[in-house]
Amino acid sequence: MKEVIRTGTAPAPFQGAPYSQAIKANGLVFVSGQLALKPDHAEIVGDNITDQTEQVLTNLRAILEAAGSGIDQLVKTTVFLQSLDDFPAMNEVYRQHVGDQPPARSTVEVAKLPSGALVEIEAVALA
Repeated sequence: MKEVIRTGTAPAPFQGAPYSQAIKANGLVFVSGQLALKPDHAEIVGDNITDQTEQVLTNLRAILEAAGSGIDQLVKTTVFLQSLDDFPAMNEVYRQHVGDQPPARSTVEVAKLPSGALVEIEAVALA
């Protein structure tokens, strides 16, 4: 059985797209890719990778908490960067959030992200 996770403390699906913030199933939480959006704003927050990564991880944390999980329960993340030149700065913010037992992770450079975002992160965590 799967459970749809929805919280008002993180942005709703981007432009009303047909996906959930997260799905909880079989002891795991699958979080959709998060952008640097605030729940009440339709525009990307911050114009640099540091500010955007901070907001993305804030959104990720809110969704995980709504699912009864947390950042400390992450097992896998995928980071999408507009430019791999932003890797060191993104990595520094990321490190501050995931602690001393970081999840497995992939990081890839993509041609474009929605709304001109510099970073998007999706995740899987223990429920």
